[in-house]
Amino acid sequence: MILEGNVVAEKVLADVRAGVARLQQAKGVMPSLAVLLLGADPASGLYVRSKKRMAASVGIASPDYVYPEGLSRAQLLDLIDRLNADASIHGILPQLPLPKGIDEDEIIARIDPEKDVDGIHPVNMGRLLAGHPTVRPCTPAGCMEILDHYGAKLEGAEAVMIGRSRIVGKPLAQLLLARHATVTMCHTRTRDLAAHTRRADVLCVAAGRPRMVTGDMIKPGAWVIDVGVNRLETGKLAGDVDFASAEKVAHAITPVPGGIGPMTIAMLMKNTLAAATRSVAARNS
Repeated sequence: MILEGNVVAEKVLADVRAGVARLQQAKGVMPSLAVLLLGADPASGLYVRSKKRMAASVGIASPDYVYPEGLSRAQLLDLIDRLNADASIHGILPQLPLPKGIDEDEIIARIDPEKDVDGIHPVNMGRLLAGHPTVRPCTPAGCMEILDHYGAKLEGAEAVMIGRSRIVGKPLAQLLLARHATVTMCHTRTRDLAAHTRRADVLCVAAGRPRMVTGDMIKPGAWVIDVGVNRLETGKLAGDVDFASAEKVAHAITPVPGGIGPMTIAMLMKNTLAAATRSVAARNS
């Protein structure tokens, strides 16, 4: 079974579109997402444009904060302070990676946790670890949405997470734990990686290495979530899982492209609507 991210993303976006309409009708508020783009990296520019198109499609405003020549540390911190103080802005999203010389940790920590729609502020990561998340990071939340949509049984399942980034691996492991899966964390330095992956009922891969997981490393009947997006020398995209061999063994697998990618942006829109809704509630309390 192919786990089509586009299908699930459309369902999420339909719900967001309806929620935005309700918020505008009831409170006269349009959710607004400030996307910050520093530098002229073509890939980052492409991601920002796709996010803006998606926002427009659901009625979310996305004012531009584009600086091709970059900003100094002081200028960027000042911009974030101004966006934090602007009640009309509900979400702040710096496009990562930031240019060299800018401390990403410092920039992320400067964002108001209530406006951190990517879910990676230390406060929001702490809430996730404590089991009471306010904002779920977009890509892990998208992975869970796909598993739920297609009916994966997570309670008691053996789940293996390859990758330990703060954006995907660590938060996705926490979300799986919260659903009562038994989670093993692996990474590129794990010894005998295949011994772990062959146990997995649910295998999630976000290691950033093209086709590192092959079909012989997968338990027959497993659910495989491939988060990786790698551009090969041929120009084609490939995931961290070798799709051709894995598809023959797995019960279900996400394709690349068309799997987790659409879900990440859809969940960003969902998080922005939630941030706007919280903001309205806080002002009226």
